[in-house]
Amino acid sequence: MVFKVYYQELMKEVPVREKTKSLYVEAESVREVRTKLADRPYNIEFVTPVQGAFLEYEQKNEDFKVLEIG
Repeated sequence: MVFKVYYQELMKEVPVREKTKSLYVEAESVREVRTKLADRPYNIEFVTPVQGAFLEYEQKNEDFKVLEIG
């Protein structure tokens, strides 16, 4: 399943909508997504599954790329 992760680039940064970034991760659960990103200095705000029509819409975006994290 593909998950969309909303995050701030710095762990100590206060979440501000204008600075929020997103990325996509392939995983089985939200917990697995957070585990895969644990070594990165991200302040993860929200993780949500992306599927169906929402996934199709996101795939049309030129910046759509699923991270391959082992």
